[in-house]
Amino acid sequence: MQTRIQELRKQRKITQNELADALDVTRQTIISLESGKYKASLVLAHKIAQYFELSIEDIFIFEEEENLC
Repeated sequence: MQTRIQELRKQRKITQNELADALDVTRQTIISLESGKYKASLVLAHKIAQYFELSIEDIFIFEEEENLC
């Protein structure tokens, strides 16, 4: 899954560590989210959306085939 987390974080000029602290997760979690190696839980996705004051859909890019059951 692609995300805009890195782009948004850089726009705000905050480090991965600062974002991790704000979200109460590890820096490794942020690295994994930004690289697409980890999919955020709904709770974490909501925290990220609140932090950036955007909707979840504005941050996480869902591929069409990921939406299929």
